[in-house]
Amino acid sequence: MQTTSLGRSGLSVSRLCLGTMNFGASVDEAAAHAQLDMALDAGVTFLDTAELYPSPPDAGSFGATEAMIGRWLAARGARDRVVIATKATGRSRMPWLRPWEGGTRLDARNIEAAVEGSLRRLGTDVIDLYQLHWPDRKTNIFGQLGYTPAAKDDAVPLEETLGALGRLVDAGKIRAVGLCNETPWGIMTALALAEAHGLPRVATVQNPYNLLNRTFEIGLAEIAHREDMGLLAYAPLSMGMLTGKYLGGARPAGSRLSEHRHFARFLEGEEAAGRYAALARDHGMEPATLALAWVLSRPFTASVLIGATSPEQLRRNIAAAEVTPSDEVIAAVDAIHAEHPNPVP
Repeated sequence: MQTTSLGRSGLSVSRLCLGTMNFGASVDEAAAHAQLDMALDAGVTFLDTAELYPSPPDAGSFGATEAMIGRWLAARGARDRVVIATKATGRSRMPWLRPWEGGTRLDARNIEAAVEGSLRRLGTDVIDLYQLHWPDRKTNIFGQLGYTPAAKDDAVPLEETLGALGRLVDAGKIRAVGLCNETPWGIMTALALAEAHGLPRVATVQNPYNLLNRTFEIGLAEIAHREDMGLLAYAPLSMGMLTGKYLGGARPAGSRLSEHRHFARFLEGEEAAGRYAALARDHGMEPATLALAWVLSRPFTASVLIGATSPEQLRRNIAAAEVTPSDEVIAAVDAIHAEHPNPVP
C-alpha cells in the first residue's frame, strides 16, 4: 500500500482510507472490527469517522461508530499504527447531539465539546486530523446547486472556528485540521486567515469526487495542487452507482439507494455508470476497480475513502489500489465524461 503526506501537517497516511459511517448501522461491531483488522493487515493505516456516525444519524446511535473504533484500538493495541480522522458536526438542529439551545455550530463551545466527546469515545489522547464536517455558513453542499445568499448572514466567522481549533492544537488534543464539503471561497479564506493570524493551516479537504461527479476539478483541484492541500475523496463509488449493482433498474434489497430516499439523486447517474461499467469490463476490470483506481490516479488526490458492508467488498476495494489505469482508459473516461458531465453533483 502506497503512502502519502497530508499537506504540510507532517502526517503520513495510506492512499486508501477506511470510511466507517456504516459501523453501527449496516455493519455490526464484530463485522466492524473484522473490517478494521483486514484493512490494517493490508496496509490501510488511515481511518475516517465522525462524531455524528453512524449514518443516517439519530438520537439512539450517534457516537456509536467512534466507540466501536475505540474498543478495537484498545483490544488490538493499535493506536500507534493508525492515523485517525474525525469530524465536528456543522450547523444543524439535532438536540440529542448537543444539549443546548441553538443546535450544533462551529463556535468554540461546540468544537471543544465535540473534541472532548470524540477523544472519550475513541479512547485516545489526541486526534490526528480533526475536520469540520460541513460549513457553518449557508452554501452549496451535498449536491445543492444554484447558490443563493442567506437572508441573514449569522455564520460563525471562520477566524473564530480556526482560533478554537488552534487552542486545541496547542493543548495537544488535535494534530492537524481539515475541511469537508467546502467551496473555493471557504478554503482560500481559511488559508488566508491562517497566514495572517498564525492559526492552524488547513491540511486537507474531504469532498465528494468520482466518475459521476468531477465538480471538484472546476475550482478546487487547482487550490489543492497549488496550496499543497490534498483531496480526501469521499463517495468514490457514488453511493454504489459505480459498482454496477443498480444498472438496468436493479434495486438490491438492503442497499442505500433502495432504502434511503435522500440518496435518490445518485440514481440520476445510471446511464453514465453503465458506460463506465462497460469500459471497465472491456479492459478486464470490475466497475468498482476502475472507479477507485481512476480517483487514485488524479494528481491532487491524497487518499480515497472506501467503505463496505461485507469482507468481499472491502477486499475488492483494497485491491483497486494496485491498479493503474492506462492512458487509453483515461482517454476513454474523459470521452464518456464529455457526453455525461457530472450527472450526480
